[in-house]
This record gives sequence, C-alpha cells and structure tokens, in this order.
Amino acid sequence: MSKILVIAEHLDGKLNPSTARAVSAAAAVEPEVIDVLVLSDKADSLATEAAKIQGVSRVLTAERTENAHPLAAVLAPQIAKVAAGYSHVFVPSTTFGKDVAPRVAALLGVAQVSDVMSVNGSHTFKRPIYAGNAIITVEADPAHAVVATIRTASWPVAANGESSAPIESLSLDATLPTHTRFVELKQGKSDRPDLQSANKVVSGGRGVGSKENFEIIYKFADKIGAAVGASRAAVDAGYVPNELQVGQTGKIIAPELYIAIGISGAIQHLTGIKDAGIIVAINKDGEAPIFEIADIGLVGDLFKLLPELEQAIG
Repeated sequence: MSKILVIAEHLDGKLNPSTARAVSAAAAVEPEVIDVLVLSDKADSLATEAAKIQGVSRVLTAERTENAHPLAAVLAPQIAKVAAGYSHVFVPSTTFGKDVAPRVAALLGVAQVSDVMSVNGSHTFKRPIYAGNAIITVEADPAHAVVATIRTASWPVAANGESSAPIESLSLDATLPTHTRFVELKQGKSDRPDLQSANKVVSGGRGVGSKENFEIIYKFADKIGAAVGASRAAVDAGYVPNELQVGQTGKIIAPELYIAIGISGAIQHLTGIKDAGIIVAINKDGEAPIFEIADIGLVGDLFKLLPELEQAIG
C-alpha cells in the first residue's frame, strides 16, 4: 500500500505552485493516500489552500510552540518524524526541496531519488542525467521509504477539487541541538513574478555586457510582466545575483514564454528551459546553439532590437 507525504513549499504566507505539481506526481503513483505536510509558524491559511488541491487526502499542520525555534530552521527532523508512517516522501525539486530532501533521506537512512520527471510504477521513476541529454530509469528499494524530489517543470499544477480535505494539527518538537542556533532568515525581495512559477521569463546572458546594461533586461521584463532570469555566465560575471540563475546548476523552469537575450545556449542552460512552451532567442551570433531549440530567433544587436520590441508592444 502506497502512502505519500508531500511537503508543502511556501513563502510569505502563500503556497508555492510547486506543491500542487508535487501532488500531481504523487497521484501518478496511484497511492491510497496523499497527505500534505505544512510546516509553518502560521499554518492555518496555508493548510486551507493545500486542502483544496485535488487528490489530497489530508493536510497535516504543525505550529511552533512558545520559545521554540522557527520551524524554517528545523524542518528536516520534523519531516523525518512524520514520514515514519509513509511509503514515499515527495518534495519539489526547487531550492527549498534540494536543501531539505537530502537531510530527510539521511535521517531516514535511505537513498534519495532526484528530479523525478515521470512515474513508471510505485518504485520506478525516470529522471534526467548528463545535463538532460539522457533519461535514466531508476528503481528504488521497495523495502524502504522513497524520498524523492519532483522536477516541477515536468508536472502540471494539480487543479483544485470540488471539496476540501480535512486538516489535522500535529504536535512536533521544534528544538535544535544545543550546538546549533537559528540566527535569522534572509531573502531577496522583488515585485516581479517568482522565477520558478512565472508564465513569462526574460533572461539575460554574457552578451548583455555588464551589471549596468542588465537594466535593459529588467525594463523589458517589467514591460511584459515577466520574471527575470540569467545564464550562469551572467551570474559568474556578477551581472545579477545567483538566485536568478537558470539551468542545470540553477533553477529548472517551464514558463509558457521564455525569452533568451544575449545567451549563447550552453547545454547546462538549455537543461533548465527544455520544458518551456515558446522559446524566443535574441543573439548577434546567428550560429549560437540557442537558435537550434528556439521557436523564434532574432539575429542582431540586443541593444537595438529590445527597444524596437518595446516600442512595438506599445
């Protein structure tokens, strides 16, 4: 009997769409139970949102007790404790999931299955390897719990159901070892859409030239209401912070529209956008690899073409 525990990802009181994508992956296993675990200092509204996702059997919540550490600092031990009664633990393969899933797997004493992109059976999955150039089928040991990260770009957002799943509150110890202390959580703030869930993304690469020149990317993205991304080359050059990096060693995304500006198309970058709907490339090098996968390609100077596009948009 398969019982799957999906770990909810959230930020600033909002449930990340990656949670609903992980539920879609869980449903593909055809389990008897799909529970969602919401660990938050303010779990009520998040649990209500998670309970509406179609296919969810139950939502489990836990709030920190008085004088305890923030739950964000102690996720893995709590997840491992709750996971004891489940055959599978699914976590979105996002920055959040890549951080917490290996620690949960270690606490449970099992191997982790990474970037699940399709399900062939309760313990058989497909995942990309070699920067997405090959797909491998892996089989987890059915004698042990499966801890897996779900490649969110490969799964649709599960729709809301007609009714809400029941919500249950758990009592979990939110303490840290005596040699560890929680200091603070720091995060970047932006009014732009979230890179990993945005329908439109505009990314800049080395061809943009400098941190100052990258303002042309921000301006164009704001014009069309898109999130902003970047190639690894742009990040390494210091044009933008690393949380904007798209690719194998950055964020894997699947927007409806992806516009690559000044990006040549290294294989690690292409891995991060292979599931995008429409790919538009702007590059002065007509032989750049990005044009091999682009649906629409513009060869020319980006500093001339972008203003023209902005003007055409109106």
